Amino acid sequence: MDSHTFFFFFFLVVVFSLIEVAISNSKVPVPNITVVGVVYCDACSNNSFSTHSYFLPGAEVRIDCKFKAASPRTTEQISFSVNRTTNKHGIYKLQIPSVDGINCAKEESQVLNTCRASLIRSTSPACNVPAFITTSNQFSVKSKQANLCIYSLYALSFRPSKKDLAICG
Repeated sequence: MDSHTFFFFFFLVVVFSLIEVAISNSKVPVPNITVVGVVYCDACSNNSFSTHSYFLPGAEVRIDCKFKAASPRTTEQISFSVNRTTNKHGIYKLQIPSVDGINCAKEESQVLNTCRASLIRSTSPACNVPAFITTSNQFSVKSKQANLCIYSLYALSFRPSKKDLAICG
């Protein structure tokens, strides 16, 4: 192999390595806050998930969140509202990228940071009457080392317009 061919191949390897590094550095950062929840059909209208209940794909949910900056010298607050649609398992999810000044994993952030979800619409004609329509209760999983938080909101539900006595008794 002559020197021109060797340098050409060497140049290609270097260029492809630089492109790979640039692509890996431009990836979207890992979100540090995730909000998740589920929507189900309360088929027997008993205000709980029963044998005849099922998760609702395609339901629309509105998520409202407020996060307060961790600094005692400021009253900065970030508030936003987004709509999400449940997936085929009835799960909705919102991923929030890292925001400067927001530390979700601090103990005092339990009161300062809140998210709530509200039902908007069901895509199921058989189960489209709102039952549990809003939730702000949640439990969270936190990692202080990485400032990662998962807010898991309690379930929301729709119910049928008429109770099916054949299956619900």
